[in-house]
This record gives sequence, C-alpha cells and structure tokens, in this order.
Amino acid sequence: MARVAVVGAAGYTGAELMRLILAHPHLDLVLATSAADAGRAVADLYPALAACDLEFAEPSAQAIAQTADVAFLAVPHTAAMALVPELLAAGILVIDLSADFRLDASTFEAWYGSPHSAPELLPDAAYGLPELWREAIAGARLVACPGCYPTATLLAAAPAVRAGFVSHPHAVIDAKSGVSGAGRTPSPGTHFVAVNEGVSAYKAAAHRHTPEIEQGLVRLGLAGAQVTFVPHLVPMTRGLLSTVYLRCVEGLTPDQAHAAYADAYEREPFVTVHPLGRMPSTREVSGSNRAHIGIALDERTDTLVVSCAIDNLVKGASGQAVQCANIALGYEQTAGLDAPAPVV
Repeated sequence: MARVAVVGAAGYTGAELMRLILAHPHLDLVLATSAADAGRAVADLYPALAACDLEFAEPSAQAIAQTADVAFLAVPHTAAMALVPELLAAGILVIDLSADFRLDASTFEAWYGSPHSAPELLPDAAYGLPELWREAIAGARLVACPGCYPTATLLAAAPAVRAGFVSHPHAVIDAKSGVSGAGRTPSPGTHFVAVNEGVSAYKAAAHRHTPEIEQGLVRLGLAGAQVTFVPHLVPMTRGLLSTVYLRCVEGLTPDQAHAAYADAYEREPFVTVHPLGRMPSTREVSGSNRAHIGIALDERTDTLVVSCAIDNLVKGASGQAVQCANIALGYEQTAGLDAPAPVV
C-alpha cells in the first residue's frame, strides 16, 4: 500500500481525488490538506465522503514528507513549485495537477504572469497523458498532469497527426466545459443565475491552455502547430466536450480516418472510438475516467472533425492523476478507476 497525501483537498479536484483514493486497492489516504479548512472534518465539508475519518490539515512539505509516499498537488499555479523541490528531495512521488510543470519556464511566465521558481526541475517532469506518453510516466518521480481542455483536445487530434493526415499546422478548437471546471471558489460569472439556461464563450483566443495544446501537437509531430482555441461555459456541473477541426490531405476517406483512430486506441482501456455516424456525449462519460471519441470527415473541404468527451474532474484532472500514479508506481493503470460511468 502506498501512503497518499492530497494537497488542496478541499477543492473539487481534491475532493474527487479523495473519492477515488478511498476506493483504491493500493492507495491509502493518510493526509488531506487545506489552509482554509484546516481542523474541519473531511466528512463535514463533503458528507459524500463519510468513509473518510481525516480532518483537513495545514499544508506543510515537512508533514507530507514524514507521512506519505505519494503527494497529489491539487493547488493553484505557483503553489506547487514552492512544494515540489522539498518533496522530491524527500523521495516523494509527486503528481502535480497544476500548470507549474507542464510548460517551459519562458512560456509559463508569458501565459501565467509569474516567474518560475524551479526551472531546473522542468526537464524531469513527465507529461501525464498516459494514452500518448505512457513510457515517460513509468518510473517518473514528478508527473505534470495535463489540463482538462488539452487532455480532450490532444486525445482527439493525436491519431490524425501521427498518421500524417493533417496537412496544415493551424487547428480550430471549439470546447465546452461544465461549471465545476471553474473551481470551488465562487465568482459572479459562475453563480447559478449567471450560467443557468445559457452558454457563453470565455477567454476566446486567450485561454492559458492554448500553449499547452500547441506544445502537445508539436510533440505529436505537427510542426509549427498553432491553434485558435475558444472555450465555452455550459450550464452543467461536470463534463467537457472538445471538438477539433483539422485540415487534412486530399483523398482521405472516412473509413481511413476511422481505422486510424480505432487502431490507435484499440488497447487503451479508457478510450472508446465510436462508429462512424455517432458522436460522443458528456453524459456517457460523467463520473468516469473514460474518453469517448467520434469523428466525421467533411470531404468537401478536407476537414476532419473530431469530438472527444471526458469528465473534466476525472479524466480531465483527478482520475488521470490516479492513472498516472498507478503507472509510476507499477500498478495496473486501471486500478481504482475501472468502474463504468453511471447509466443515468
């Protein structure tokens, strides 16, 4: 059994991490931290986690190092980089859900407006998208889990890029997320009356996940990749749908495109490629670590349209983090994650 600390456990991703770890056959939740809720029982804040008998503790790198073997960091950007050096020095496996170790230092500083205090650790950070870069995660001591939008978008684009179907470096991404993606702290734009019965674009062509998506596309083989990325907030609690538009080579057929996707994900336990003519819904993956993909080819314009549905809190954050920990620790990657999504 690996002893686990969840740092930032009172947020939505932290709560999802606790939920998954409590049911995990090989992970033992021993510490849950929250500066704002220190001293409060986990089950008091989240009655659904009544099986947890812990109280939230003040975040402390020393306490984590003395208590845990694995630390999940569900914290805002810049908070993780303050903890990671000490945790790694103590031999802790760090699974970071923040943006701190996903990008090179200059790109991070340009998009997040903060200097990077631990750039020497960036080369050691494995990008935690297992279906695309599993080998780097195995045996890693620091895993930088992707953002929710990059997860769905890169899963949607990867087979087409790797198969050489994409003929132009510019991709258009239309993505929609549930309100939980904005986090637990309320804001005027995320109150019920602001989001109910409405859909709105936000941070159009300016979202911080833009460079992460472009970086991933380049790593997949799309030289000079550039994206126009427009996220939308939709009135649902959880779920994310990313639709990617890729200009492809002339003569590509729907059957060829679908075969490439089916072959790419044939052995991936969490990815389903729907048959031609069927596109995914967020409802079919809600509460699970699954990604469902559907494709369509606009042969008139040689545009491949790929939609990927995930749960933003699970495959887009906490579930993927557990999947990465499983791989890094040598467990079966599906451990604690293989329950199907609720049917209703």
